[in-house]
Formats: sequence, C-alpha cells, structure tokens
Amino acid sequence: MSFISKEIDRGVALLWMDQPGEKLNTLSYKLLDEFGALLDELERDSNVKAVVLISAKDENFIAGADIKEFSQLDTAEKAAEASRSGQEMLDRLEGFEKPVLAAVNGAALGGGLEIALACHYRIATTHSKTHFGLPEVKLGLLPGAGGTQRLPRRVGLAKSLPLLLTGKNVYPYPAKKMGLVDELIHPPGLAHAAVQAGLRLADGKKPKGKGRGLLGWLLEGNRLGRAIVFRKARQQTRRQTYGNYPAPPRIIEVVKTGLDQGMKAGLKAEAKAFGELMQTPESQELTRLFFAMTSDKKKWDEKARPVKVLGVLGAGLMGSGISQVSADKGYQVFMKDLDQESVAKGEKAVYDDLQSKVRKRAMTEFERDRLMSRIHPVTSYRGFDRVNLVIEAVFEDLDLKRKILDEVEEATGGDTIFASNTSAIPISDIARRAKRPQNIVGMHYFSPVPKMPLLEIIATDKTAEWVVHTAAQVGVRQGKTVIVVGDGPGFYTTRILAPMMNEALLLLEEGAAVEQLDKTMKQWGFPVGPVTLMDEVGIDVGAHVSETLGQAFSDRGATPSGMMHKLVREGYKGKKNRKGFYLYPKKKKKGKKQVNTKVYDHFGGQRRKRFEEEEIENRLSLVMINEAALCLQEEILRSPKDGDLGAILGLGFPPFRGGPFRYLDRLGVDNAASRLQSLQDQHGARFAPAQILLDYAESKRRFYPQG
Repeated sequence: MSFISKEIDRGVALLWMDQPGEKLNTLSYKLLDEFGALLDELERDSNVKAVVLISAKDENFIAGADIKEFSQLDTAEKAAEASRSGQEMLDRLEGFEKPVLAAVNGAALGGGLEIALACHYRIATTHSKTHFGLPEVKLGLLPGAGGTQRLPRRVGLAKSLPLLLTGKNVYPYPAKKMGLVDELIHPPGLAHAAVQAGLRLADGKKPKGKGRGLLGWLLEGNRLGRAIVFRKARQQTRRQTYGNYPAPPRIIEVVKTGLDQGMKAGLKAEAKAFGELMQTPESQELTRLFFAMTSDKKKWDEKARPVKVLGVLGAGLMGSGISQVSADKGYQVFMKDLDQESVAKGEKAVYDDLQSKVRKRAMTEFERDRLMSRIHPVTSYRGFDRVNLVIEAVFEDLDLKRKILDEVEEATGGDTIFASNTSAIPISDIARRAKRPQNIVGMHYFSPVPKMPLLEIIATDKTAEWVVHTAAQVGVRQGKTVIVVGDGPGFYTTRILAPMMNEALLLLEEGAAVEQLDKTMKQWGFPVGPVTLMDEVGIDVGAHVSETLGQAFSDRGATPSGMMHKLVREGYKGKKNRKGFYLYPKKKKKGKKQVNTKVYDHFGGQRRKRFEEEEIENRLSLVMINEAALCLQEEILRSPKDGDLGAILGLGFPPFRGGPFRYLDRLGVDNAASRLQSLQDQHGARFAPAQILLDYAESKRRFYPQG
C-alpha cells in the first residue's frame, strides 16, 4: 500500500502524499520509510533537478505525527530513539544535493512543519485552512524531529519561542512576513508555482533571506541578548503554568542548548527531552485527552438524519456564536430575534469577529462574505417550515422557553428538532406540555461559542434516539467535542461547577480573601480562579443557577449560600457591569481589574484571614469531583470518559490532571473517599462521599483500566 505517488514535470519530481483510507496525512513510520526509499531513487536519477513535497489531500499537508504510533513508545529510551530516527531523516532531507521544496495547502502541523522546515524552500497557499504550527506542547511534549532547532534559525528566537511554548497556529500572510514561508500562491496554482520555484532553485537562484534587523541582532545575535529573551520567556512561562507543565521549561532549555552549543548538541538535547517528557504523567494525561477528543466522532452518523437548515432563536452572545459556527460549516441559518435592531446586533457581532480574522490575514474578505451570506436575520418564523433543527438560545427563564417551544411547534414540521441551549433548566420541564416531546433535546454550548470546544447534549427519557444522534452529529460538524448526558437540574457540567462556586462563597464567608482563592486554584491548574469565574459568568446568572440547583443540594443536606442573590440585589453583576468581586476599568488600557474590597462587607467584614492552600484545594476540587461521581452513579453520565471531557473542555478542569475520574484513579479512590469523609466531619453533609466512591474504595476498583 503506497503512501506517495511520483510525477515528473519538466525535471521536477512531485511527490504526492496521500495516506490511504484517511482524511488526513500523518507522519508515520511507513511514510518515512517510503519517503527515504524515494530519496535514494531521486538522488540517483540524473534527470531529476528538484523535488517537491505536496499533498493530494484536500486542505491538508501533514497534520502532525501518528499519535497512536508514538503512544506505543513505552520507555524514554524508545521515544528518544524514535526522535533520533526522525532527526536523521530530516537531516538527510536538509542536506539533499538537489533542491527540495514543500508545497503546502492546508494544515502543516507538528512533524509536517518540521518536514517543511528541513526543505530548502517553502511555498504555501493563501487558503484560510492553510496554517502552520508545532502543537506538541499541548501533548506535554516538544517537537522531536528538529523543530526546536530549525524554527529559531528560520524565524528568529523571539518569534519562535511563542510558537513552541503555546502551540498556536500561524496563517499564511503572517508566516510569509516572519520568514516561515518563502512564497504565497492561490490554491489552484500551487503545483505549477512549486515546479517553477524548483526550476529556479535548480538553476542556482537562491531565495531571498529575511534579515533580523538591528533589534533582532541585539536580542539574538549574541549570548547576552539571547539571555534576556530566555529570561523573559521563563518568567512568562512560570506565570502562565505555575510549574504544572514540564514541557515549556524543557523547550526553552533545548532551544538554548542548540543556539549556544550548535545544531548537533541541540538535536541531542531535543531527543533526550522528547523521550523523558513522553513518560511524564502530564504528557500521558494530555495524550489520553487527545484520544478521547478525537475518538468516536463517526458513531452518530448511522442514526442521524440530514440537516441543511438551522434556526437559531436569540441573536445575543450565544445565539450569534451558534449561528457563526454553523454557517462556518456550511449550514444555512435563520437567526431570529424579536426586532430588527436585535438581529442586526447579532449579525454585526458575527461580522466583527470575522473581520478581526480578515485583519489578521487568517481569512479573506471573500470567505467572510460567503460565510455571512449563509446567515439570514429574521424577526418572524416565516421560512421555518424548511428548518431541520431549531436551537433556542434565549434567557434562562422556564416560562419563556415553554412559550417559544409552543411557537416553534406551530411553525415547523413534525420532524423538526427543538434544542434548548440551557445551562441548568431540566429539558423535561421545558418539554412538559410539548406536542412532540420525542423531538426535544438539550444542546448546551459554552461561551464564547466559536472558541469553546465542548457541546453537552441532554437527552430526556422521551427524546428519540435519532434526535440525539442528529444533534450530536451537528455538534461534531460545528467542530465541537460532544458528550451526551442525562436530564436533570444542571445536567453534568453546571451541576458539578455549582458546588465549587458555592464552596468558594462559603470560604469567603469564613474570612478567605478573593486573591488567595483565585491564586490557589490557578496554581492547582484551573485557567481562572473560582471568584473570577463568578464575575465572568455573571453573578446574576450564578444566582439563577443556584436557585435552580438549590433544591437538589438541600435534599442532600447541603445548604447553598444565599450570597449571590444578596449581591445581585445590591447591584453586583460581575464583569458585565464592571462591579463584582472585582472592579473592572472602563477600558482595558486604563489598568487591570482590582479586588472590590467593598464586597467583603457582605461576607463578615473587611478583616480577612489566610487559609492553608491545601485546605482550599481540597475543599474546592473534591466537592466538584464528588459531584461528578454522583452524576456517574445516577447515570447522568454515560461514562467516566464523558465526565472527564466535560470537566476539562467545558469548565477548565486542569488537563494535566486528566479530569475528575482520571484524577480519582491517580489519587486513589480510597484516598479521595477518606479526604471527603474528613471534610464531612469538619464542614457537614455537602462533603459526604458518593456511594460509588465508597464502593470502589472497598473493592479497590478504578474508573479506567490500569495503564
């Protein structure tokens, strides 16, 4: 089975990469072996003047390494050896006596970019799907085929470190500007332009290099200047990761070794670090997360029905975001609100977000306009007889949602799905008087919709299976990772977040300081602290959710704090009105947010006391994790995997900890149950361990198989 086909055009060999049976090309042992054999052949062929690596896949060059192959490297030594093999192949490519060019359309990520960096010339299309990146850090790793050495030498230290340390993507025009690619071309002309460039290089015409400039030389051209750049990178990395991720400091160390001691020493350090990082618990959890996110995406296809037209009710932040991600994937969208002014605001919100991409050269004006043409702002249900799926995204009010459901059932056909984007109200309550309860489902998106990766599908006991599968398939097409959960107050994500928020309020009532709560949980691994999160979600929204979930907690003997309702009555809404637990400047440039010390008057006074960090970590994390276990026990969750995905992708649970259930396995279920029982003795029934934890602890069971 061949991965590469060869075509000769005017003495230029085009090597078309096309991994059989796969949508994307990945860097695998088979591809490298076949590539090596072709290099031998092309080296001997005197009629070949230049070589072009190009993909036969639609909008994909090489989307990184084959993670399944790498995950089987079970020792640091094996992983380091695999890294050295990749380095040797790309060293050979870089030293090839004939010009080698990379012709890129679509994603060139990880090993794909490392191959492109080893080529003598890089030509890329201006297609919006074309992008470059080294995302290994997101798996707790570093590039292992020379990427840590060639990227700084190609674009400079100051520009390469952010790419290596964050894994972010670079799009065609910025890539050309920084010198990552040599030439840009429209997609249809890629192969022809690559052949032309190959002939020029074969004739001895060298590509123009991009100079560093005076500032670049001062910062990078000597050890003292580089030391300043490395020091700043270390400081920023510590601020952002709190030392929870071992890969970023190793990346800095390996890059420094290469620049100070030469390419050979840098590659040796890269291979060693790659092997050692692969065996860290953090990398193993991040790799498992990757597999969980990418598996089972096709399982919804068999029972799903076709969807071409969507209706989105509500043109606010959520509604406009849902409309945008739907139109981006080819759906026609009716975006409805009460009046023309409201839908115009929603349309403008989508346009402004797309225009920011145009300004960054991540999208063309034509692509922006084509996407906008799929969104149809309306103020009535006219045309909804064509709609296959209606997503309601209005305010969290049960009576309002029921009223809208009545209207939709009147305006649509018998097979139209009604999905509520609610974060807490049980779907069965919304559907109680529905004519077609089998067509009703929950689709809980997270804000901002274009950026947040999770979609939580909520099925009632009356929801038809085809409806669940269709809603899930739409979510996958929108680019979301989908979990399907059972119905109930708060479903899964909101339900497990609420106890943590409540515990933060109780700690404030006991005298804790806002800064300590936020800093401690950021150090534990959350992207933002719990108090900041309350402000960002909205204190008024939090109060509404606590009211919805309060009865469920009270039934277990856990009394919710009533402070959110009191704060709302006093005018505290959070970031939206710049008055919450923090005070927010009117403009970002006018300063940072500051703790609103007046809020302490509602929590026992200005005098604050310092808590042990371990107590804060245990109380806030374990109350959430215990609630996740209860959701699995009550079959709200279908699996521990769904629970981990939901917590990480929807709520920011620390990815390197693997999610609530992976974390329980690492901590030991018996240890977690013991800690919860101790907290129950100190603080009451809200910490009573779920029965499933007690059962697992007694039988020494795990939520995942060992290994």
